[in-house]
Amino acid sequence: MSFNATVLTLYPEMFPGPLGASLAGKALSRGDWSLNARQIRDHATDKHRSVDDTPAGGGAGMVLRPDILAQAIDAASPADDPRPRLLMSPRGRPLDQARVRDLAAGPGAVIVCGRFEGVDQRVIDSRGLQEVSIGDYILSGGEIAAMVLLDAVVRLLPGVMGNAESGATESFETGLLEHPHYTRPREFEGLPIPEVLTSGDHARIEAWRQAEAERLTRDRRPDLWEAHCAANSANAAKNT
Repeated sequence: MSFNATVLTLYPEMFPGPLGASLAGKALSRGDWSLNARQIRDHATDKHRSVDDTPAGGGAGMVLRPDILAQAIDAASPADDPRPRLLMSPRGRPLDQARVRDLAAGPGAVIVCGRFEGVDQRVIDSRGLQEVSIGDYILSGGEIAAMVLLDAVVRLLPGVMGNAESGATESFETGLLEHPHYTRPREFEGLPIPEVLTSGDHARIEAWRQAEAERLTRDRRPDLWEAHCAANSANAAKNT
């Protein structure tokens, strides 16, 4: 069963966009996954095809109406649809590699792309939308965030990456940032490839890569390093 993505948006013409190129695009052409971008505005009922209204209680901007968005969700995802319903939102749970792996192992996702000031809370609650954030910053809408999520998921689908080991050794897969990479030429602007990587000693190479991954994580992402150390301590205690 292929991964089936449905995106609800006011700008379906933005898709597939970059998802139609490179690994994701090739996988889309092969049928490893499918993408259906649906226009929320198709469910508007007035002659202007309005989808938003002023915020209750006053304030700047506009809010996506719950009745129209609910109809769009129901049309795209019936009650027996096993796919999770996601709302790209800066206040959502941060997207991480563990969540990406879970999604890649499932049947797909229904992704709602917000616009304006946000989405009426009642449709979030009534339709079980899981809010997902890709970072602590604000975008014009959820479309680019949806593309980020889908790109991260699609590359983990079986057969999408030529070398499955590539995904297993990347940043976040082991709880650490990835080690540095080098390739030919052997010397570049006076900078040589580290000697250990040309030694042919695979044990030394793996030890160097592990040490570099730990160094980078400790220096750049103390939050990840703290979690990594805590996980190692818990595993050690469990094995004693």
